[in-house]
This record gives sequence, C-alpha cells and structure tokens, in this order.
Amino acid sequence: MKKLLVFVLLMALALAACSSEADVASQNISTAADQFEVNRRIVFYNGITDTYMLEIDGLCSLGNHDDSGELTVTCKVGPNEYKKHFLGLSDNVTYFVEQVDPVSVDVYHYRVLFRPETIIPNIDINTSGG
Repeated sequence: MKKLLVFVLLMALALAACSSEADVASQNISTAADQFEVNRRIVFYNGITDTYMLEIDGLCSLGNHDDSGELTVTCKVGPNEYKKHFLGLSDNVTYFVEQVDPVSVDVYHYRVLFRPETIIPNIDINTSGG
C-alpha cells in the first residue's frame, strides 16, 4: 500500500512538472485576480437584441463555485470594502471578461496562498438572550 501511495505522489509531481509555461501563467493570473490584483471589465451581452446589458469594471473576481446559469462577481471597491453581484445567465445572455491591464506573473513558480482566517474563522454569536 505504501508503494502505491509513493507511486501516486511521484506521478502527481511528474504531471505537475509537465505543465506548460502558459498553464502556469494562466493559473497565476487567476490566483492574482482572486486576490483582487487584476483590473477587469466584465460585460454581459444579450445575443437576441445585440446589446450590452451590464458592464462591471474594477478589481473583480468571478465566482468559482457558482451553479449552472448563475454567476457571482465580487469586486474590491476600497481598502476593506467589497461589493458582490449576483447575475443569472440564460440561453441568450452571455458574458466575457477582459483583463484591462497586463499583469506580471512568475511562470517558474506556482502561487499558493494561505489565509489563516479561512482556516480558523471569526465566529459571530447571535443568541436570543440579547
């Protein structure tokens, strides 16, 4: 069993080493965007009427775990201020995201972020006793 585990880990490392430079750059840009470091323009487009329905500009992150037909966009609007938008998609409404400014990323290193507050969250207690 140990040999199988070691083999699986070695194969995973080998596959990670086979990532192309573009894959690493793409992943690092996505990580930077999720940290509100990438200026984006997100446009929602109606394919039937050929019109823009909504445009969101700024340091925005797209929802990573949205349900089918839904999209959340969270934008940083101040040092500790954020706005979250909930949007519904349909067969005639689509969107595209433009990266407005270039971003410098390191293609030789993956970017891994740890946030202690997500591992040990702040807990708010709301009791009926006031």
